[in-house]
Amino acid sequence: MPLDPRLLEILCCPACRGEVVEKPEGLHCQGCGLLYPIEDGIPVMLVEQAKQVPL
Repeated sequence: MPLDPRLLEILCCPACRGEVVEKPEGLHCQGCGLLYPIEDGIPVMLVEQAKQVPL
C-alpha cells in the first residue's frame, strides 16, 4: 500500500535531511543512500534500522 503523498512531502532523511522517495523496499534517501523500512504501512525513520544501498 503506497504512502500518502502528503506524508512523503514532509518526510526527510534524519541522517542528512535529504529527500526520500518511496521504493518497493522502503523509503530511499536521495542524498546519502540510506533505505528506511516501512513496517505495517508506517515508515521507520531510524538511522539505526536503515540500510546503506547504492544511489
